[in-house]
Amino acid sequence: MTTAPPSEPDLVGAMFASRSLPVHWARGIAGLVLLVAAFALVHRSALWLLLAVGSVVLWRGCVSCWTLGLMATRAKACRAPTS
Repeated sequence: MTTAPPSEPDLVGAMFASRSLPVHWARGIAGLVLLVAAFALVHRSALWLLLAVGSVVLWRGCVSCWTLGLMATRAKACRAPTS
């Protein structure tokens, strides 16, 4: 009787991946819109800081973190079901 070794937890997927690709893309686009609005308001209002923080929250970090999450979400969505 052989037992399979315990699989390692997917830490990247747990931290960055979304439930689906459309949700991840929506978070990315919303974060980009907030960041562009923040840059547009930099000289007019202190609201830009809140918008920049909102984009970081939506991206779960920086743009690289969002991209890493996109790859993890894509890998999770394309993974073949095990039987």
